[in-house]
Amino acid sequence: MRKRLLLTAAAVLLAVVLGFLLYASVYYHADEVAREALRSDERVAVSQTGYGVFFDGPADDAALIFYPGAKVEAEAYAPLLRRLAAGGLDVCLVRMPLRMAFLGQNRADAVMAAHSYAHWYIGGHSLGGSVAALYAADNSEAVEGLVLCAAYPTKPLDEKLVEVSLTGSEDHVISRARQESGLAFAPANSAVYVIEGGNHAQFGSYGAQMGDGAALIPPEQQWDETAADILATLGRAA
Repeated sequence: MRKRLLLTAAAVLLAVVLGFLLYASVYYHADEVAREALRSDERVAVSQTGYGVFFDGPADDAALIFYPGAKVEAEAYAPLLRRLAAGGLDVCLVRMPLRMAFLGQNRADAVMAAHSYAHWYIGGHSLGGSVAALYAADNSEAVEGLVLCAAYPTKPLDEKLVEVSLTGSEDHVISRARQESGLAFAPANSAVYVIEGGNHAQFGSYGAQMGDGAALIPPEQQWDETAADILATLGRAA
C-alpha cells in the first residue's frame, strides 16, 4: 500500500511539473521594435551579459536592475530600458528561469557583483515587479528604490526606500484590489503615476496580452512617459 501511495504521489508530481513546463513554454516574444532597441548607438551601449542585457548610458553612479513579467521574453523591455539608460539611469535586464521571476528572485545579487555602482535600484513589470519588491523588502540595505510597472508589493518595505509605481489607465490585467492592498506596504516616500491611455502590455514591446485593455496611446508615448516619471522621481534625469 505504501509503495502504491508513493508511486501515485510521484506520478502526480511528475504531471504537475510537466504541466508547468508546458505552460511556461508558451510565452510572449519580443517584437521587431524591441529587437531594434537592442542595438548600440552613440548614447547607449547595449551588451549581452551572463545575467541578461546591460544598457550602458551616460550615467556612471547609478543603475536599475529590471525583472521581466511572467512568460515575457526579457528583451521585450528594451525600448523602455534604453530610454532610462539614455536619460541617466543604466539598466541591467535580468533573464529569468523559464521566464518566471519567482524562480530567480535573488538574481540581483549576481548583477550587483558584476558591476560597481554607488546607487542601486530594483524593479520590474507585472510579476517581475512584485518579485523585485520581495527582493527590496529582504535587502533594503542593498537598494535605494523600487520601480513597479503594473505591479505591487506584497511585503512591507523599508521607509528609506523610494517607490515609483506606474500603471496604465487601460490595464485590465493587474488586480486593482491587490494593487490597492499593496499601498499599505509602500514607504511614505512613494510616487504613484497613472499613464493615461496606457495598458499592461505596453510597458514592454511584445504585442497584445490576453485579457488586457486596448491602449489609447501609442507604445512610444507610454515608454516616454514611464521613463520620464521614473527618472524624475529617482532624481536621475540628465
